[in-house]
Amino acid sequence: MKRALSKTVRQILSFLPMLFGVVFLIGLFQALLPRSVYIAVFRKQPVIDSILGSLLGSILAGNPVTSYVLGGEFLRQGVSLVAVTAFLVAWVTVGVVQLPVEAMYLGRRFALLRNLFGFLFSILVAIVTVFLLSLL
Repeated sequence: MKRALSKTVRQILSFLPMLFGVVFLIGLFQALLPRSVYIAVFRKQPVIDSILGSLLGSILAGNPVTSYVLGGEFLRQGVSLVAVTAFLVAWVTVGVVQLPVEAMYLGRRFALLRNLFGFLFSILVAIVTVFLLSLL
């Protein structure tokens, strides 16, 4: 039991520097790209907006709690629902910034496939969600 606990603590401590680096990079991206940039990019074209939203969400990864606030702000600023939906799904499921750490701990192939499928499904989910909402 002590041996397992010791090994776990060592592994967590070796992971912390990379975790702090990832958090720092995410904060840096968010500081360099103000929200007004997002509003200028989206042109209310469903397919293009969903792809752009997914791209930005993949790069500027974040947590679900902040995504609700961010999504509401985007909608209030006039960003299309499909763009916001794609952005938020990618925001919480895809992480380009975290990819090196994820690849190191979970394997390169798994990390790449998980992020690729997360990206593609964020586009699909956004388009289907907005379509279904338009039927209501």
